[in-house]
Amino acid sequence: MTRAVVLGGGMAGMLSAAVLAGHGTDVTIVESDRFPDQPDLRKGLPQGYHNHMFMSGGVSAADTLLPGLSDVLYAAGAKRRGMPADLLTLSAEGWYRRHRTGDAHVLLCSRALLDHTVRERVLADPRISLLESAKATGLDGSAARITGVRIEHDKEPSRTLPADFVVDATGRRSKAAAWLTELGLPEVREDHVDAGFAYASRLYEAPPSTPEDFPGVLIQAQNGTGAPGRGAALLPNEGNRWIVALIGTRGGQPPTDEQGFADFARSLRDPVVADLIAQATPAGRIQAYRGLPNWRRHYEKLPLPDGFVVIGDAATTLNPNYATGMSIAALGAVALRTELERAGLAPGLGRRAQAAIARSSLGPWQMATGTDQWFPEATSTLKSAPELLRRFTARFARMTTEHAGLSDASFKVAALEAPPSSMMTLPALLTVFRGPRERPLTRQEAIAQYPEFGDLLRPSATGGQQSQPV
Repeated sequence: MTRAVVLGGGMAGMLSAAVLAGHGTDVTIVESDRFPDQPDLRKGLPQGYHNHMFMSGGVSAADTLLPGLSDVLYAAGAKRRGMPADLLTLSAEGWYRRHRTGDAHVLLCSRALLDHTVRERVLADPRISLLESAKATGLDGSAARITGVRIEHDKEPSRTLPADFVVDATGRRSKAAAWLTELGLPEVREDHVDAGFAYASRLYEAPPSTPEDFPGVLIQAQNGTGAPGRGAALLPNEGNRWIVALIGTRGGQPPTDEQGFADFARSLRDPVVADLIAQATPAGRIQAYRGLPNWRRHYEKLPLPDGFVVIGDAATTLNPNYATGMSIAALGAVALRTELERAGLAPGLGRRAQAAIARSSLGPWQMATGTDQWFPEATSTLKSAPELLRRFTARFARMTTEHAGLSDASFKVAALEAPPSSMMTLPALLTVFRGPRERPLTRQEAIAQYPEFGDLLRPSATGGQQSQPV
């Protein structure tokens, strides 16, 4: 009987446990936190207070691992919103035109509901056991092979859990790099890009008149202007609630006091989010979340010992502004399953799986860092991209606001359904070089595309502002 230990009970850890159990392995999940018995937030997940977009590429991956997961979530009140069909979006280059030709979408619900649903499905497997309030303190074994994990559990003496395979899914606070150097491996190479992003988020009770098909709202941060990037997201959740996040880069972080929060929302490039929350009822306090760099630890370049792999945020952590963390966790778990299906727990599984996990997150990493490096005072270990590339990217983004084909291609990449290279077809490039053929939408024209807003965004709710092109 093979035994595996998964460190961390978040999305990456739970899905990894499901993968291993599905291949006849007894799995112990070691979690430092204690999980609530119902959908609720927990201490060990500070980002749980903020908005979450489960991209359709990640949803599909999770559904292959836990069949029917998304159906259960939708039945519990999660929302499915097309991109851009059901999201009023002010991009860095203007308002998107609404169309329904693409399949890219997001699943929207609270992180509490999502995690609870995943946990219930995973822990129902009799091969999987959970050890809560336990802290991993190191790896047992050698530079050639990992044989177990040292843990501290409650007030018990430190002990070792033997394992044929260990998965580190402990997220941003992973100690894997230090543990491996203790075994004699070289230091892992790390890359980072940090634009100083910060969130201030709040939950609201939506007005009683809010329809079931209420769209989401996105105001994207602009880079390359020399000023801090600032934006917002208002997303419907289960229970007729909205989760609202205000977003800012270094020098433009959103405040967390009542008046400052409202003023920040009102001062954005468009006040649509401020107009909406002025009609809603706060359902919680304003929560801050800071320190959100993009980090990539290149474990795939190490001579990893057999029986060990690093997955999810412990390997690649992306700025939550791009809403890809949960999806990368799901895609990484699928990569692990693929390698298991090829040769089982044979020697070399960890290295092959680590390489596959790195490939699965490369596209999202390139997209996030390619944007964040252009915000003022961003720090980076990567070579700066040429200004010409930034201008081309901006021109491409401008064209996606008016051209349905380019929009679909762009959102398929954003939803992790396709690699960034899929946008670089000859017809797409010719369209970009040809340039805009339509004038930008005004705010009234953009909002009018979404009759689902009803009276919530009628002209009198916009503060009497005049329609102006963006």
